[in-house]
Amino acid sequence: MRESTYSFARYLAAKRSVDDRALNRQVWETLQARLAGRGEAAPLRVLEVGAGIGTMVERLLDWDLLRRAHCTALDQDAASLALAPQRLAAWAAAHGCRAERTAAGISLAGDDLHLEVALHPGELEAYLAGGEGAGGYNLLLAHAFLDLVDLETTLPPLLRQLAPGGLFYFTLNFDGLSVFAPPFDPRLDELIVALYHGAMDARRREGAPAGESRAGRRLFDAIAQAGGRLLEAGASDWVVFPRDGAYPGDEAYFLHFILHTVEMALQGHTDLQAGALRRWAATRHAEVRRGELVYLAHQLDFLGEARSITGKLKF
Repeated sequence: MRESTYSFARYLAAKRSVDDRALNRQVWETLQARLAGRGEAAPLRVLEVGAGIGTMVERLLDWDLLRRAHCTALDQDAASLALAPQRLAAWAAAHGCRAERTAAGISLAGDDLHLEVALHPGELEAYLAGGEGAGGYNLLLAHAFLDLVDLETTLPPLLRQLAPGGLFYFTLNFDGLSVFAPPFDPRLDELIVALYHGAMDARRREGAPAGESRAGRRLFDAIAQAGGRLLEAGASDWVVFPRDGAYPGDEAYFLHFILHTVEMALQGHTDLQAGALRRWAATRHAEVRRGELVYLAHQLDFLGEARSITGKLKF
C-alpha cells in the first residue's frame, strides 16, 4: 500500500470495532448509571473534543446513551468533521429516524430521540479561549485524544467547560505499551517500539509539548490537579488479532495504518538504520495481508465529575 493511498478518515472508521471491544465496561456502566440518575431533566449538553468523523456520537446512539441531547463536536481537522453529518444521517436511516441538516450541523429525531449536533472545526485552544458554552456542559468527551495534548495546560480549561458536577469521560488514553507479534527480530522490535514511544514524547506543536506515551497513568494526578474528581478508571486495551486467518470488519486497514504511522514517525531516525525499518515494516504489512499479525496497545479510560460545592450532580 503506497503512502498516498492512506486515508485518516478510513482509519477512524476502521478502528470503530477495535475501540468498541476496547472500551472498559465498568467505566462505561458507571457512566450509564450516573446519567440515568439525572431523570427526565433538560436535554443533556455534551461537548466532544477531537470528535473526528463522529464515531463516538454514533457509539453513544448505538449504546442507547444519547436520546435527548445537544452535542457540540469539535475537531481541528475540518475534513474529518465534515463527514460526521453523513455518517449520522446514515445511522438515522438505518434506525428509522429522521435526519435534517442544519446551519450548525445535523439534527436527528425519532419516537424517543432528539439529538442536535453542532460542528465546530478549529483549534481547541481557540474554542476554549472564546468561552462559548463554558461552565454549561453536562458531559465532556475526549476519545483517543488526551495523549495528543499537554495535560497540564489543556485539562484545567477543559474541565471548566463543565457545569458543577458535570461528568467527563476520557477514553483510550495510551499508556506506554505496544506489542507486535509474532517476533520479527526481538532486538529490532524492542528498539522500534521504544523509539516510537520516544517520538510521542518528543512531539511539539508551536514549540509546546503535544502529548506523550504514558498519558494514561499521568491522568490520575493530572485530573486531580485540574480540579476533577475521579469516579472510575480501567484498562481499555486495543487487542487486534485474526480469526481463522482474517480480521473482522476493516481491521486489516487499521493495522496497515498503524504500521504506516510507526514507519513515518521513525523515518530518518539516527538510532535506526533505514534498511532495518523498511524490512520490519514490509514484513509486518505482509503479516497483515496473510492474516498473521497480532497487535496490542495498553490504554486507560477515566470517568469523573467536575467539583461542586455540594459534591452532587447538577443538571
